[in-house]
Amino acid sequence: MAIKFDKKSDGVYTLDCQGYVCPHPQIYTKKMLEKIHSGDVLEVMFDNPSSSESITDMCSGSGNEIIEKNVSDGKYLFTIKKG
Repeated sequence: MAIKFDKKSDGVYTLDCQGYVCPHPQIYTKKMLEKIHSGDVLEVMFDNPSSSESITDMCSGSGNEIIEKNVSDGKYLFTIKKG
């Protein structure tokens, strides 16, 4: 099981953290946000419920905006715009 970070299109990236428990999804999300440019979008997929709160708190404290949250069948997809 490996973290997958891919470029989906110009300014849009995906990060798949499914199968990892807290705090790993938050840590990887933070690291990938540091790699992309301001205004770029990161789509983060994870399946650990407690990561939802920690990623939300991290974004609030770092000036990044979660522009969309989807939850379906225990899988989360957060769309984050880097501030």
